[in-house]
Amino acid sequence: MPIDDPADPRISVFQGLRDHQLRQLREADGGDMSGVFVAEGDLVVERAIDAGYGLCSILVDGARRKAIPPAIEAAGAPIYGAAPNVLQHITGYHLHRGLLACFHRRPLRPVDEVLATSTTLLVLEGINNPTNLGVILRCGVALGVDAFVMDHTCSDPLYRRAGRVSMGEAYRLPYARLGSFPDNLAVIHDSGFTTLALTPSGDTDIGDLSFGADQRVALVLGSEGPGLSDGTIHACSMRVRIPMSGSVDSLNVGSAASVAFYAIQQARTTPSGGPPRSPSGLLVRLLARLRLA
Repeated sequence: MPIDDPADPRISVFQGLRDHQLRQLREADGGDMSGVFVAEGDLVVERAIDAGYGLCSILVDGARRKAIPPAIEAAGAPIYGAAPNVLQHITGYHLHRGLLACFHRRPLRPVDEVLATSTTLLVLEGINNPTNLGVILRCGVALGVDAFVMDHTCSDPLYRRAGRVSMGEAYRLPYARLGSFPDNLAVIHDSGFTTLALTPSGDTDIGDLSFGADQRVALVLGSEGPGLSDGTIHACSMRVRIPMSGSVDSLNVGSAASVAFYAIQQARTTPSGGPPRSPSGLLVRLLARLRLA
């Protein structure tokens, strides 16, 4: 169905994508679009469908020559075609991925349900940048994370940019909101998790970790710059660090998360009492794996 007016009510769910902060507020609880989210690009949309989200409608570049993937067409949602200038008016840039899709949100899962099915848990405090969140979630899926929980200050994992940066992997992980930290960390400890606060001031080298195959471990990450709050750091079971060399005192949160996920994965597969693992060796193996992925 052709669209030639950016204000056409049939595509109202796609309007206002130019103002990222406003869009996040509109999709948040209590906003006028709180029941939906928008995904961008064929692969990301296919992964949202595969994760079980219900498709509402699709907006494509009217000049698109590439066929719409069968899985997207089979979902049966209305497909609207718009001229490139209409799409640019909506998004603020040329839609080179050629496709936007609107999905129904699902009710948030109860925290205890998310914790019950997880062995390797990701806990996020203050991750309010959707790009960082998308990077973290993509790496988490690749490196063995089962689920994640967030405090109330974290960005929306279903926000378009987070979904795009994660290549749709953000939709695969079960997640829940957990109010504010550090008080609510008790719920995680009561579920049997050992919590690891990742901080440059940690007293345990991340390369020295060792866990049983079924031991419940939660990696706790803070925002870019400020990091974890002091209260959260001291409430965790352990404080772990990635050793730095030269004048660099820390990595960005996405890179740090990747190293930490891999270290936890290796800590589960290396027998306790074996030779210490070199943190730099962990990093080299991680980078080699990511290049091959």
